[in-house]
Amino acid sequence: MTNKAPEGSPDRPGDPVETVRAFLRKKGYPDSITFSEETIFTVDDASRAVGAPPAHILKSLVFLVDEKPLLVLMSGINKADVKKVRSACNAKKVRMADPEFVCRWSGFQVGGVPPVGYPEEIPALLDEDLFLYPVVWAAAGSDHAFFPVSPEDLQNMTGGRKCPVRK
Repeated sequence: MTNKAPEGSPDRPGDPVETVRAFLRKKGYPDSITFSEETIFTVDDASRAVGAPPAHILKSLVFLVDEKPLLVLMSGINKADVKKVRSACNAKKVRMADPEFVCRWSGFQVGGVPPVGYPEEIPALLDEDLFLYPVVWAAAGSDHAFFPVSPEDLQNMTGGRKCPVRK
């Protein structure tokens, strides 16, 4: 069962869900963040909580590309291909960021990493398969909060580019 997320308090800076909410509002997107009692930590968890197929769940992955963060946004059923990411970025070294780095750098815990709300602009690559679906479901800063977004809005929000990055 899901409930509309409660309004946050401006005196709670650093709340990850409120960071995402503030980004959405500032950019003119609907505040459609919803909380679930069930976790959305894994794609299967999120699929059950949201009531959408696993392919419609958005995985927000942070990679380090020549030691700089990059967001790779994937359909829930796909895996990122490091070689394709490296080629798309014309990079020398690409690796997935470890959970400690992601949390320290972004303030978001793995399992709730959103596609937006980062402390600095971060380049993004969007899995082409996302565009097969009218709506995908993104984590909203915690493993109990999510929001729906069209792939086109996701691309606009992130300034990312559609790219063949799946294995």
